[in-house]
Amino acid sequence: MALYLTRFSYTPETWARLGQNPEDRREAARAYIEAVGGKLHGFWYAFGEYDGYNLWEAPDNVSMAAVALAICGGGALSKFETTPLPDVPHFSNLIWPPTGWGSCGRVGQESCGLV
Repeated sequence: MALYLTRFSYTPETWARLGQNPEDRREAARAYIEAVGGKLHGFWYAFGEYDGYNLWEAPDNVSMAAVALAICGGGALSKFETTPLPDVPHFSNLIWPPTGWGSCGRVGQESCGLV
């Protein structure tokens, strides 16, 4: 399964509602990802550009997209961005396929943009 990092911000209305009726939003997040066979690894609030961050594990991009659409459809968020986090072996295979260097030739060749 793949890991995904999401950054989110609540709407002012959501903050007002949470201020009046505090609740642990991790349980809602967990329910969304478990519905597609995934797992919530972490849920953090933050100061800065985003109100919080989540680390998820999902079977694939389509499953994570389904979670994102379900969460965003609720209207509680003003921002929601997801970044896939491929591990080193998967990322290396994307850049340097096991069959060779492909059209890049070798490391350092300017046509690859690696210099």
